[in-house]
This record gives sequence, structure tokens and C-alpha cells, in this order.
Amino acid sequence: MKFIAIIPARYASTRFPGKPLAMLGGKTVIQRVYEQAVSVVGEAYVATDDARIMQAVESFGGRAVMTRSDHKSGTDRIEEAAEKTGTTADVVINVQGDEPFIERSQIETLCHLFDAPETQIGTLGKRFETMEAVVNPNSPKIVCDLRGFALYFSRSVIPAVRGCERSQWIGSYPYLKHLGIYAYRRKVLSEITKLPQSPLEIAESLEQLRWLQNGYRIRVGETDVETVGIDTPEDLERAEAFLKKL
Repeated sequence: MKFIAIIPARYASTRFPGKPLAMLGGKTVIQRVYEQAVSVVGEAYVATDDARIMQAVESFGGRAVMTRSDHKSGTDRIEEAAEKTGTTADVVINVQGDEPFIERSQIETLCHLFDAPETQIGTLGKRFETMEAVVNPNSPKIVCDLRGFALYFSRSVIPAVRGCERSQWIGSYPYLKHLGIYAYRRKVLSEITKLPQSPLEIAESLEQLRWLQNGYRIRVGETDVETVGIDTPEDLERAEAFLKKL
């Protein structure tokens, strides 16, 4: 089975403009993401709408493709990039451009989800460690069936554990945090980017609910590795400190 990684990267971030080009340990953030992805998959492209990012990627020997600036989601940008590259890959991996510490094991786990022919879309989850983290609406929760397929994603705490104090729920159920890395069979990627927003997606502001509500199957792999995303300049400072500990 052939895989390709596509890394969406925009310059005009509201909270941290230009973050793909921010320096982290002597390399740009986008270079670190690219090198991690290509070391596992072998083929990777950065999908961007900014010439500065494209030039930076090409300067370190990476591959990039220019995409439109009006995409509403990273998934839409990835579909355009896949079309422009003319890839013959069976599966397209969406690696977030602001996660320079994504690990080889995470990408490998995602790839192995497609060993099962019924997997249409893959993503990752990690067990929550504290109830305080579970209740954070910025950390979507995943509920899966017994075969590892997602039943639902929510910003709310689901499921509720009946007959137990809320503070103790995490000891009674293995709550799973959704990590924002996806992979799609090539044909499925093309299909889901043509779907209109669904009611559940609008309610929760979670794009993956559009796919579930339209009947697509999302298989969830578990990882014990926490992602370190960079959304703000403060996150970059923490990432620098994290890098020094490696």
C-alpha cells in the first residue's frame, strides 16, 4: 500500500502569523514537521497558499505545492494538493503543520489502521490522564465501538458515568482524547471534501462529525505519545524548552 503525507501550512494564522517559518532549535517549524513525515512515509508535500512558505520548504530540499487561499479547512487544502501532485498513493495522511514533534510511532500506527480494508478514514486518540483534562472543551473526546471505529466525537464529557461522582469518572471509564492527525483513502478524501456541512458538525464545530453523519467509518488508533502543537508564541517557547530535554 502506498502512502503520501501532505502538510497544510498557512502563513496568516490569527494567533501566530508566520508560525510555519518560526525557528525552533535552528530549523523552521515546517522543516521539522516535514522531516518527521518524510522519514516514515517517504513522500511528502507541504500544501500552502504563501510563496514565503513554499520558498522555505524548497530551500531545505522539501517539496511544496501552492493551493488556493480560500479553503475553509485543512482537509480541503489537502484534496487540492493531492490533485495537483497527481499522486497515485492509496492513502493520504494529513500531518498538521504546527506539530514539529510528531513521532514516527504515531504515523506508523495511523498507517497500520489501513491494513483493514473497511477503514475509510483513520485518526489517533490518547488516554486522558486527569479529569481536569477531560472536561476541557478544547480537547475533543472520542467514543469508539468494540472494533475501534469512532461512534462520536464531542467537546462535552461523554459518556457520563452513572452512579459515580463526576470527579471519579476517569477511574471508571477510559476517556480518549482526539489528536488532530488524519489519514484518508484517496477516493474517500475526494468524496468528503464535496460534502456540505452537517448539523452535528455545526453544533460541535468538529469537521469529522460531517463524515460520521454521512456514514463514513473512522478507525481510531491509540497512542501513548502526547502531541506538542504550536498555536502561539508562548507555545514556541515551551517547544524550545521541550526540545532541549530530548
